[in-house]
Amino acid sequence: MLKVIFLPHKILIPSGGIFHADIGESILDIALKNNINIQHACEKSCACSTCHCIIEAGCKSLSKITEKENDVLDKVMQLEYNSRLSCQAKIINNIETIKVKIPLY
Repeated sequence: MLKVIFLPHKILIPSGGIFHADIGESILDIALKNNINIQHACEKSCACSTCHCIIEAGCKSLSKITEKENDVLDKVMQLEYNSRLSCQAKIINNIETIKVKIPLY
């Protein structure tokens, strides 16, 4: 199992949290199963940008970004180099601990 750290977010998870995840799970799946209610208006179909997150560490443990995801990310406010859609960022190995930041907007 891989360790996934959600950094503090003043509304969704004020104290932050450390959770464990299995290969194949998305960042959004991990958040939802741990009562972190990240918005996901398109129901995980990579059609909106409401589940935007920032991967502060652990990119090597996640699936590569697809062209479709990259196109959807173009709509994101506060886009960063390590931005991902949490519904599309899936765990592919347990090389690195993942640190996730959820934007405040």
